[in-house]
Amino acid sequence: MTRLAIPLALLKQAQSVADDFTARTGVAVDATELLTGRAAMLDIAPQETVSAGGATRLLATRDGWCALTLSRPDDVAAVPALLQEDTAEPDPWPAIRAWAAVTSAAEVAERARLLGLPVAVLGETAPAPPVVSALGPTGAGSPAGMLVADLSSMWAGPLCGQLLARVGATVVKVESWSRPDGTRAGAPEFFDWMNGGKLSYAVDFADPRDLALLLDVADVVIEASRPAALSRRGLGPDTVAARPGRIWLRITGHGAAGEKAGWVAFGDDAAVSGGLVGYREGTPVFSGDAIADPLTGLHAAAAVVASRERGGGELIEFSMAAVAAGYRSPNGEESDVIPVRPAAGAPGRELGADNEAVRRLVAERIDASC
Repeated sequence: MTRLAIPLALLKQAQSVADDFTARTGVAVDATELLTGRAAMLDIAPQETVSAGGATRLLATRDGWCALTLSRPDDVAAVPALLQEDTAEPDPWPAIRAWAAVTSAAEVAERARLLGLPVAVLGETAPAPPVVSALGPTGAGSPAGMLVADLSSMWAGPLCGQLLARVGATVVKVESWSRPDGTRAGAPEFFDWMNGGKLSYAVDFADPRDLALLLDVADVVIEASRPAALSRRGLGPDTVAARPGRIWLRITGHGAAGEKAGWVAFGDDAAVSGGLVGYREGTPVFSGDAIADPLTGLHAAAAVVASRERGGGELIEFSMAAVAAGYRSPNGEESDVIPVRPAAGAPGRELGADNEAVRRLVAERIDASC
């Protein structure tokens, strides 16, 4: 039976966030299920310095530790440039480990980030609450009546959208025809867990007019791309038409300001950046399964319902690394936890299956506001 090494204090702390969500919405949430559900579904667990999913490795450097993720074809293709070699071996990790061992952690991170690779220096990020700023006029409404445009992918953002769907919000999962959510190509049960109950809306981001109409009428927007990606298409929180009470939720790996806004991150390396690791004989090891993802998704959902109670009109920016940092233990204590398999829910919809339904919904909202 798969077991995950996760501090019990972490689970207790996460459950307190889940309990707050429940108190505001009446919908029960099991934090342990959220944090361990994928591991239970796929029967996976970290192998010390190798992440549960296998794409991220903890690397000993000349003066510390860092984590590098090679999860996308482009990441693997960048390895020769990272190592300043002409070609890469079929298994690039031995050469990467050898290079990292004689390189400082800061140099590893700097070079990897220049190439757009997800990388983190152990403990480089301090705990920090989300950045909340005024976005527009406030407005009344319950969570159950929200229209949510979920532009995120993978885990943290989709989990937030899934939790909002559980409280009765209408959640529209927005994807690109050419580059849909990468989890569609993975285990179907995980995609269904994150996206069941959402409407599927496929768009062409090169011609974002239909998407702009959806964002204009949405009560909540969830996005997890780098901030400039939407802004240059005129779809950022400052350019979309104002709507009373709208909540714009932005999830990034390391923050939305300065150079960190361009840093790529996944759940495992973001956790390392926040110092959320365990230790075995003095060596850092991965804690949980991409744990910064579900922690951030849970916190984000709780923040949205709290903002809704305040009347919304806010931009809420979460850094996954900062969320993870808020859970790190000074001594790295861990306990074996048996993963909780989520109950089967509604299957995720085929890409673009609800395009017409979403267009009708948008038209109805536009008519109602006239």
